[in-house]
Amino acid sequence: MSDVVDDPNMKSPDGPGEVLEPLRRAIGERYLTYALSTIMHRALPDARDGLKPVHRRILYAMRELRLSSTGGFRKSAKISGDVMGNYHPHGDAAIYDAMARLAQDFNVRYPLVDGQGNFGNIDGDNPAASRYTEARLTIVAEAMLDGLNEDAVDFRDNYDGTLTEPVVLPAEFPNLLANGSSGIAVGMATNIPPHNIAELIDACLHLIKTPDARDDTLLQYVPGPDFPTGGVIVEPAENIAQAYRTGRGSFRLRCKWEVEDLGRGTWQIVVTEIPYQVQKSKLIEKLAELIQTKKIPILGDIRDESADDVRVIIEPKSKNVDPEVLMSTLYRNSELEVRFSLNMNVLIDGLTPKVCSMKEVLRAFLDHRQDVLIRRSRHRLGKIDHRLEVLAGFITAFLNLDRVIDIIRYDNDPKAALMFEDWSTPHQATIRRATSEADYVSPLLGVTVAGLRLVIDEDAPAPWQGADESSRTVPQRYEGRENGLSDVQAEAILNMRLRSLRRLEELELLREQSELMAERANLEDLLDDPRLQWAKIAEQLKETKKKFGKDYPGGARRTLLAEAAEVEEVPLEAMIEREPITVICSQMGWIRAMTGHIDAERELKFRDGDGPRFLIHAETTDKLLVFGSNGRFYTISAANLPGGRGLGEPLRLMVDLPNDAEIIDLFVHVPGRRLLVASSAGDGFIVPETDVLAQTRAGKQVLNVGGDVRARICKPVNGDAVAVVGDNRKVLVFMADELPEMGRGKGVRLQKYKDGGMSDATTFTLAEGLSWRDPAGRTRTESDLAEWMGKRAASGRMAPRGFPRDNRFT
Repeated sequence: MSDVVDDPNMKSPDGPGEVLEPLRRAIGERYLTYALSTIMHRALPDARDGLKPVHRRILYAMRELRLSSTGGFRKSAKISGDVMGNYHPHGDAAIYDAMARLAQDFNVRYPLVDGQGNFGNIDGDNPAASRYTEARLTIVAEAMLDGLNEDAVDFRDNYDGTLTEPVVLPAEFPNLLANGSSGIAVGMATNIPPHNIAELIDACLHLIKTPDARDDTLLQYVPGPDFPTGGVIVEPAENIAQAYRTGRGSFRLRCKWEVEDLGRGTWQIVVTEIPYQVQKSKLIEKLAELIQTKKIPILGDIRDESADDVRVIIEPKSKNVDPEVLMSTLYRNSELEVRFSLNMNVLIDGLTPKVCSMKEVLRAFLDHRQDVLIRRSRHRLGKIDHRLEVLAGFITAFLNLDRVIDIIRYDNDPKAALMFEDWSTPHQATIRRATSEADYVSPLLGVTVAGLRLVIDEDAPAPWQGADESSRTVPQRYEGRENGLSDVQAEAILNMRLRSLRRLEELELLREQSELMAERANLEDLLDDPRLQWAKIAEQLKETKKKFGKDYPGGARRTLLAEAAEVEEVPLEAMIEREPITVICSQMGWIRAMTGHIDAERELKFRDGDGPRFLIHAETTDKLLVFGSNGRFYTISAANLPGGRGLGEPLRLMVDLPNDAEIIDLFVHVPGRRLLVASSAGDGFIVPETDVLAQTRAGKQVLNVGGDVRARICKPVNGDAVAVVGDNRKVLVFMADELPEMGRGKGVRLQKYKDGGMSDATTFTLAEGLSWRDPAGRTRTESDLAEWMGKRAASGRMAPRGFPRDNRFT
């Protein structure tokens, strides 16, 4: 069967005409087709107009619905329905979401859709349903569409071949950079920030003037992105230059804030602009969480006073806090500072995906504008030629008005008669009385108008064969006899209204013909000379800049550029007020902190079935270490513990301590101290206490345990000897220097057991003897330990008389 599958030309036995092919080839070809479709027709924008197909189809469909910026609104459901039915056969929800985003001024720098109704907000709320909202085009979108009626771009059939749609929009400005874009394709993605139109046009004008300009030179005109939500870019200039030069990079974007004086030395911070694409509601939630968890002790309160504008109030814990220090801390712990990635991956000419520099993107736009200008000029040239042909027929009719009227009145086929009549010499001229001595001379027709009297120059050529002062000939497109009228001219004469035969119509025709000939000459010069083309493009760009520049609502730059102020790093411990507390942890793991150092004999309240286990005197600046039976150490800030008014919170919610792991010990961290850690199997080692500090909730694995073995011992090293007791009540004493000092591992054998495991271990000073509490609560000390002294990993001897039955030293 494998031979059949490997032969793609082999006919399948399942049916005639079916061909088997290798699975790898079949999947590869189909996935490649899908990938190309995603890249070209969905995810990546076109470098020429900066739009994806869905956005382009939305704008074109709205234009077909005549939703101009000065006209009325239409229901969004109607718009998305037309887009889906005519051009984009996908879900209407996806189409409406794309259209709604084009109307959100906090997402799009220059909105292309003017929305009426709820189109979402900066808090992250979704737009209302399409049946409740209305929309129309903005003046910016009309600038993107200008020229579609003048053959500016190619059109292609829609998905079912019943209509046509533009391949790309003419785009009067570089929309790709002006509004930005983002998308995820197959194996590639794009993320382009928005920029300021006026700055982009200045860069384009410089590129027209200096085509080989360096990438860094363009930064003089486009210093960085211009986000619709404002903010402050604090990325170094060299990083910005590198990003625009390579098409990849990132920008550090911060909120914009100011200090508001409240009098008597108090103040508050007012955030007026938040970073781009940050949802304000989630930002407030994150800041409130920082207060609740006491992660930033100098942060007092947060509230949202926003209306149409952004106004987020941040209150410090104390008026002595430095605002710069507070904001620097918030930058590191919240989305008041974000990093916006740049990946300028776009379609060049609508076909080839490429990561481009800013210069390459602007060059693609300018080349597109040149192509649009040439196509529109040729289209206008064709319109002028058609109009000149019609004007020549009109002028002939006015020179032979009586004959034309006779033909129309009495001829059975006036059109054919007009086309095959010889108009080389006038049949009759209508003489009118002169009302002025001023003469009008037309070199095109060879006729002179003295006042309102028409005088015919018999030696002049026929109107459609004349030449102007530049010796440019009128295009010869006439289809009748050599001196007859063309089909177009005859049809125009027959369709002419009687009111057009008024007294001054002849002069208007001559004037229009002269103006059109001059315009035609200019268009021919434009099409022949690239320098004139670029001059025209520059003129158009200047007009666009004037339209959407600083005088346009919202046209001025919103995002500031600044250097990140160097704020001295202040550790969180230094921000916490040092106060005495008592840490209480119950048997079930509920922990709390009471103000002050309370007496250990004081009666405390616990939940039903629960009781006290740990009671530790500490300070708010201390760090607490939790050692679990899984061999992990967890670090908790004493300042973040819940207050003592309630019954506390589960310790397992503060750290990721598994449910099957027990709390072996809880104590205050003492820098420089060493710890003895050991497992129930009798393996252990000494670890520096600084090495067990954890930076995350997940803790830090120190003692490796597995199977039924659990971590059991964690004791500070105090002295030069180690005493170990097993479940079999055998005690072994050896010198502490026999244990290795490690950062992590299983450790070495402390005591050997035939059955059972380790019960307890401690460290002490050999010269002072080994102490323990007897069943009566009295402290007993054994000074002569020779009987129990041995080497590490020995079995040991039975415990001394009076040793506790629970096999514990303390």
